[in-house]
Amino acid sequence: MRKNILTIDRLRRVLFSYAHDVAMSAISFIVALYLRLGSDIISWPRDTIFSGITIFTIVSAVVFFWMRLDRIIWRYASIGDLGRIFRAVILTVIVFVACQFIYNRLDELPRSFLFIQIFVLTAMIAAPRFVYRFCKDGELSVLLEKNGHKRTPVLLVGAGDGTDVFIREMTRGNQIPYRVVGIIDEEGGRIGRDIRGVPILGNIDAIPRVFQDLCNRGIGPQRIVITNSKIRGEAVRQVTSAAEEIGVPVSRVPDLTELGKIVTDSNSFSIKPIEVEDVLGRPQKILDMTSVEALFNGSKVLITGAGGTIGSELARQIASLGPSEIIILDNSEFLIYQIELTLSELYPHLKPQVILGDVRDEVKIQKVMNEFSPDIVIHSAALKHVPLVESNPIEGINTNVIGTWNVARAALKNSVKTMVLISTDKAVDPTNIMGATKRAAESICQSFDTAEKHKTRFLTVRFGNVLGSTGSVIPLFERQIAAGGPVTVTHPEMTRYFMTVREAVSLVLQAAALPKSQNSSEKGGISVLEMGQPLKILDLAEQLIRLSGLKPHEDIKIDFTGIRSGEKLHEEPQIPNYGNPNAGYKLHAGMCIAIEPMINLGSKEIYTSKDGWTIFTSDGRPSAHFEHTIAIKEDGPHILSKVSNG
Repeated sequence: MRKNILTIDRLRRVLFSYAHDVAMSAISFIVALYLRLGSDIISWPRDTIFSGITIFTIVSAVVFFWMRLDRIIWRYASIGDLGRIFRAVILTVIVFVACQFIYNRLDELPRSFLFIQIFVLTAMIAAPRFVYRFCKDGELSVLLEKNGHKRTPVLLVGAGDGTDVFIREMTRGNQIPYRVVGIIDEEGGRIGRDIRGVPILGNIDAIPRVFQDLCNRGIGPQRIVITNSKIRGEAVRQVTSAAEEIGVPVSRVPDLTELGKIVTDSNSFSIKPIEVEDVLGRPQKILDMTSVEALFNGSKVLITGAGGTIGSELARQIASLGPSEIIILDNSEFLIYQIELTLSELYPHLKPQVILGDVRDEVKIQKVMNEFSPDIVIHSAALKHVPLVESNPIEGINTNVIGTWNVARAALKNSVKTMVLISTDKAVDPTNIMGATKRAAESICQSFDTAEKHKTRFLTVRFGNVLGSTGSVIPLFERQIAAGGPVTVTHPEMTRYFMTVREAVSLVLQAAALPKSQNSSEKGGISVLEMGQPLKILDLAEQLIRLSGLKPHEDIKIDFTGIRSGEKLHEEPQIPNYGNPNAGYKLHAGMCIAIEPMINLGSKEIYTSKDGWTIFTSDGRPSAHFEHTIAIKEDGPHILSKVSNG
């Protein structure tokens, strides 16, 4: 019944559109003739006018039906539709001229009238369509400044496709709460131009000046909206700093793929706040997931520490890849319940196996492996809070070292295909108990992987600090800001490498899918994500305060508490032995690195011995290795290991 009603309604709309166009053709004939003749039209032969109107109307009716102008949806009338209408009118006039020539050789109609008729009829057919669209979209009210006082004036940052889409969506209805008053070009190359009539007023550095100019004109923006999804890191910090100076909040539009859906599905347009990932200082790494899907689809997967930030996200991501079974293990009743509930809601067909247990319990871990026989084990369980592990070293050893040993041994005994250990960048030249225990865990997996008596692969993945993870500074800062401060930072110069949860999980999954190498020199490797430049913890704290609409050091106090036991001021960068020119980490003053050339008389192929440390040449020929220590100072590199001739 409903389908019939819709069909009838659609038919009515088509008939109305068709009747409107034909009627306009008859009326336009009189209008065009009047524009040509003026008052002389009164004395013009009535038969000529009547026959002309009749023939023109009949011709237009045929042409319009043939070109299906009635199919043009008024609600979405466009420039393309205008061109279609113009072509139909021209064809109508051409056919009319032919008919009139046959009828009376065009003796009684002025020739210039035909050119006037083209533009008059085009306008009379197109104008109602565009007026209708403007009214439905709210563009007419915008042009007439109706309800303009009800819309929040905003200043956009980004002179690209995102801005174009945003401005267009701001004209689609009276429920849209924002009115664009100006645009900031992040690169500054388009200043002086405009997008959809909105002027591009300056670059990011000019935001305070642009804001003041707009205020002087009575249209001061009450919000800054970033429309370019590529603006990240330092640029975001510049925008938020400028916004703090002028006292307005900063938001970001959704991705272009989400923008239209949000507007279509709701009566109001919503923008999202700036997230901490936006100040990462680099774009998020997107890894290839093709091989990952092939690996996990149909596999049995065991995740230890599945209740943690990384473990729970791993469980969600892996569940989406179609495993035959997923086993989640954690020693926290609450956390394991939460992830079980999430998986059950998202993937009701999967029914995860939930194990409440501790990786310290060798018997328990062996029992789980025997019962479920997983194909893949992802070992995420760990103690990772540096000061807590520093004051409780035995607990750190039991979980991070003994726990890893238990999981690795059980995986080996049960012929698990792949085990992935999640480690940390604090395992690089560790200066604290937590880092030392994770380095020991890495050594366990590396020694198992380099052994040649089994088929189980043991892989290690090193993380930086994961934004928003349990135990990270982000949740702490957010709680402190919500409580009114102070925000506690250990040291004003402390830096850390950061990555997002998405990047961390992608790295784990990608590492698991790496093809198995037959070259012993490539076994026991460690996967590390290129994390760009380190971020100051102080800068991160100040940014979070700004994102909360407050001013650091004024609205929210920042206290420096001093470096805690076991903490480093800076984490060492992961500088590989091999790399690509002009890629990798940027060297800066204060760093000290080692350059370790290795010269082989034969093949360059090498392999690592079972001790996980000693390197041998594959062909057994002699090799020499030496090392230079380089200090990076303000005036350039200094070779510390240089031997003088004396």
